[in-house]
Amino acid sequence: MNIKSLLLGSAAALVAVSGARAADAVVYAEPEPVEYVRVCDAYGAGYFYIPGTETCLRISGYLRYDMGAGDALGAQGLDRKDFRDNGDINYNDTWRKRLRFTLRTHTASETELGTLRTYTETRFQWDTNNDNARFEDADGNGFGYGAFASNDDVTLNFAYIELGGLRIGKDETAFRTFLGYAGNVINDDVIEPNGYDTTLISYTFTGGNGISAIVSLEQGAGEYTIDSYTPHIVGGLKWAQGWGSIGAVAGYDSNYEEWAAKVRADVNITDAFSIFVMGAWQSDGDYAHFRDNFYASWGGDWAGWVGASYKLTDKATFNAQVSFDDAEQLAVAANVAYQLVPGFTITPEVLYYKASEDLSGTDDDVWGGMIRFQRSF
Repeated sequence: MNIKSLLLGSAAALVAVSGARAADAVVYAEPEPVEYVRVCDAYGAGYFYIPGTETCLRISGYLRYDMGAGDALGAQGLDRKDFRDNGDINYNDTWRKRLRFTLRTHTASETELGTLRTYTETRFQWDTNNDNARFEDADGNGFGYGAFASNDDVTLNFAYIELGGLRIGKDETAFRTFLGYAGNVINDDVIEPNGYDTTLISYTFTGGNGISAIVSLEQGAGEYTIDSYTPHIVGGLKWAQGWGSIGAVAGYDSNYEEWAAKVRADVNITDAFSIFVMGAWQSDGDYAHFRDNFYASWGGDWAGWVGASYKLTDKATFNAQVSFDDAEQLAVAANVAYQLVPGFTITPEVLYYKASEDLSGTDDDVWGGMIRFQRSF
């Protein structure tokens, strides 16, 4: 066999193999089946089925930007140039700003024991905090920069499980949530700033005639955390109809063995105009025990709130509230919430506050204003 014969044989073999392969069918991998997200309308708008389950999920939240000014709602910052050049410690009025991103998750599914739900709310916040202890003067007095913009810690504000009327987890106390927050103004809790966060186990009974009742066993938070196995206790009763609602709630602080109670009435005067009246009382209103009770951070024995909302147009609502207490604190707030476009609301608000001489040593009054931009989704 010579070289020519060998080359011709090899070429023929290659052609035969190539032809055989060309005759074979080309095989492609089958695409994986796609399961599209299904809308779940059983629990309201925005829910969808988690693929492969019968659990419905909703993701919501808001992005909010607040700007406050004035003695009541603004801030004070150290005059950096005066301090650097002359060592003078002077403070200037400045903006108090806050940017908050809130992320919420909601899940729901049906079981033989009722609807099983979860809810979480996590907040990420950039804030104008006060820095009051950065340096000392020649006499050893501590001073700070005052207005000091920085990130706050990420906070878990809500995280609870619900099965029917049973709720377990991190929430705000039923002493506030069962009757509803004071009003539709931003600064609704000026005379009652404390007593929100807690873990709890609660049960809410809802009747078909508008009657509802709640019992809540609570831990409190911070300085209000229970100091034994005995929980703080909240109980409430409410009746709601088309005209509005009326209800009462009571809270027992197990640390100090003291009580507080609230009664509230909401009335829908017309489709556009509504009002509310709320009163509160505590068992120990001694000024020396101011804000000891988890459920009563107002001054003195009693406190009261009156508020109203009036829908000016399809996009604008006027809200106002007056709050006062036994220690002669007084707060008046009013705003107009204007929906610029669906999901984006601009709310300018003014606040007047008169301090209590019995609580703070002065009865000075201050004014402030703020504006809120909020995109909800």
